[in-house]
Parts: sequence; structure tokens; C-alpha cells
Amino acid sequence: MDIRYYQTFLTLAETRHFGQAAARCHMSPSAVSRQLQRLEQQVGQRLIERDNRQVHLTPAGRHFLEYARKAVDDWQQLRSDLSASQITLSGTVTVYGSVTASYGLMTQILPRMREVYPGVEIKLRTGDQADGMQRVLRGEEDAAIIARPDHFPDKLEFLPLQRTPLHLIGPRTPSALSRQLDRCIATGEEPDWPHLPMVLAERGLARERLLAWLQTRGHAPNIYAQVAGHEVVVPMVSLGLGVAVVPEMVILHSPKQSTIRMLPWITDLQPFALGLCASEEQTRDPLLQALWQVAASCYPQP
Repeated sequence: MDIRYYQTFLTLAETRHFGQAAARCHMSPSAVSRQLQRLEQQVGQRLIERDNRQVHLTPAGRHFLEYARKAVDDWQQLRSDLSASQITLSGTVTVYGSVTASYGLMTQILPRMREVYPGVEIKLRTGDQADGMQRVLRGEEDAAIIARPDHFPDKLEFLPLQRTPLHLIGPRTPSALSRQLDRCIATGEEPDWPHLPMVLAERGLARERLLAWLQTRGHAPNIYAQVAGHEVVVPMVSLGLGVAVVPEMVILHSPKQSTIRMLPWITDLQPFALGLCASEEQTRDPLLQALWQVAASCYPQP
């Protein structure tokens, strides 16, 4: 069973709220619900009961809670034991990423690095995520947080950490665009894509996947604005300037989250696989191996 499911269950048991658990785990409430359903299927018992306000542990859930805690503790202890021999490492590792990706992923990795490798300093450099891979290839950074592209260079290694869906978003506040979207939703019709204003990141995977989606349907995008990075896209959408496709992680960490809404179209875009990339040669360095090991323990894969 995936250790991440245990960690999600523990967070849900602590918060007693799907929305709060989802925010802490950097997931959507529906993803938390799906993980819970899979746990319940494998355990063969209902673990959670919910009412209109919060969730409650069933007797089976309370019993499973102790098992999950021990499983997570044992896993973390194992990772710590395996890395104990390298605790004397010292030096600096540079990691590049967008503000959102750095905050969303490194907040779990950094405390663990300080605990296991106190002599290793992580220097975070932030900017447009689309630049990360090239900065690593040019030797400007030891590693970068990226969304893995469809075509990945052979010279690089990729450590998957988390998946985040892509969502089409529009303004929630009253505007001409909001009224146009409301009419489409009410009638069940798709928008007039060639005339629907869009806000796009200047570069990057979300842009590529949206444009490919439109192209396969014979639509040319009506680009209202192009900006650097997803973090700037959300505020522009909230002003009613256009719709956009952005990663769910960006939505969850945006201060403008309450002023935008997810729209019921373009729901089949391939999610982002977020993770660390580094040159194949660099991953042999003990300092980067330490970061790799800790990151893998914080985000264990199925």
C-alpha cells in the first residue's frame, strides 16, 4: 500500500476536514476522497464517516489510525537509518524553481534535510519554472523543480515527487466574461473558443498542452495577454481579462484563489508530473544524492 495514502489519512484524521487536509497535502479534496476510498477498499472497512461539517473516524478508522502512524514512523526511521552514515556531509546545493513549486514541495523536504544532513545547505533560487531544465543543462544550478516535459533530455535525471492536475479557470467576480461563461454553463454549451480571451504563460508545458488541445479541435487561441509564470496568470484571470489553464498547485497557493473558479471544459489535459531534475553526472555527487534521498522519502512513489 502506498505510504502517501497513510500520510493523507493521518492528515484527514487530524484536521477532520477534507478541504483542510487537501490544502496541507497539496491535493484537491476529490483526490483525498479517492485515496480514502482506495484505503477503505483494501482494508475492507469504512474508515471515515462524514456529515455536513466534518468527518469522524469509525471504530475501524480509529484502529487503522494507530497502524498508519506506526507505518509512517517506521518508514521515516528506515530512511533516517539508511542515511545515517552520510550525516557528516557538508556543502551547498542550489535548487531552482518557481515560487509556488518551491513552496509547495520544498516545505516538506527542507526540514528533513536539516534533520538528516545538518551540514548541507540548500540555496533556493526562484523564477519562471520553464527555465529550470535549461539552467541545469547549462550548469547554473545543481537541480531544479520542473514539470516533466513530454520530451526529456537523456543527459538529465528526473525524480518524480507529486502530480498536479491542470484546470481551466475563469473569473468569479462580475464581469462581461463572467456573464458569458455563466450563459455557456447554463445552456450546457462550450464557449466560442476562437473569441474567448485567454491569458497564457509566455512559455512552458501548460501553454503547450492548451494550444495542442485547441489545435486538435481546429481552434486558434484568442490570446489577450502573455505573462511570465503561472503565478501572474491567476490575478489577471481574477480581473476578468480572460480564462487560463494553470496547475492545481498554483490555484491552491494563490492569494486570489477565492476570486477565480474552475470551469467545466478542457478537463482531459495530462497532469503535471512535478519533481527534481539534475544532470546525470551531477547525481553522482554525494550532496545531491543526499537531497535526492530525502526528497524521495518525503514523497514516496507507488
